[in-house]
Amino acid sequence: MSGWLHTLPLAWMALVVFGATYIVAFILHQGIAALSAGSTARSFKALSPGMLPPLGIIFGLFVAFTAAQVWSDTDHANAAVNREASALRSVVVLASSFPGEPEARLRTLVRSYIEETTSQEWPLMAESAATLTIIPPALNEALRTTLALTPHNPGQEIAQREITRWLEDAFEARRQRILVSSAQVNPTKWACLILQAFCALLAIAVVHSDNRMASAIALGSFATGVAASVLLILAHDRPFTGEIAVSPQPLLQVMPEAKAGGGE
Repeated sequence: MSGWLHTLPLAWMALVVFGATYIVAFILHQGIAALSAGSTARSFKALSPGMLPPLGIIFGLFVAFTAAQVWSDTDHANAAVNREASALRSVVVLASSFPGEPEARLRTLVRSYIEETTSQEWPLMAESAATLTIIPPALNEALRTTLALTPHNPGQEIAQREITRWLEDAFEARRQRILVSSAQVNPTKWACLILQAFCALLAIAVVHSDNRMASAIALGSFATGVAASVLLILAHDRPFTGEIAVSPQPLLQVMPEAKAGGGE
């Protein structure tokens, strides 16, 4: 599916999807009605209405399997962002075990990482262009700073180990976030879904070719269902793209905690 569709506001996306579906249904309605006025009418009537339920069931299965993938990707994206934010919050909390310059340094690095992530990495993920080739400098420096600390009591030893673990967890969550940012329904699945919908619409038009009003109602009803299904999948297709994309809000919520008591 074309990338420009994913970036449209939801209202415009709905307009494009429903408009395109209704246009196809109208063309089929008019075309089959014109053909049924000729010698092909008897051939159309020979088509059994019993083929409509299997076509509808197959389309429904296509929608269900595709939607399951899309919602799973969205769930993984949300989980990765929440996990990353939780790890960074834990780092900020444990940094208070090293008062003074070490605490301020860790807080500053966490803030820097969040700012870089939300301002630079998020737009790249929206374009499915983010990669794992670049290690975030602030997070890497935070890990190096933590490992270089000299604990002066057992509590600081435990805190150092925990900060290291949470930073590693943040690295892993970031990796998962970037990987899922490139997830989307592949063109083959879209092609099969749209082709199946077209076949069902064509069959409906042919079966009802002797009654134009019945054909229009049946085509309009099924076309509405097709458009709604496609819109639902399309709106969630890319987890970090579009009006209802996964937000960096959980990370931004850590910023006030990272500022409190840390200074620059």
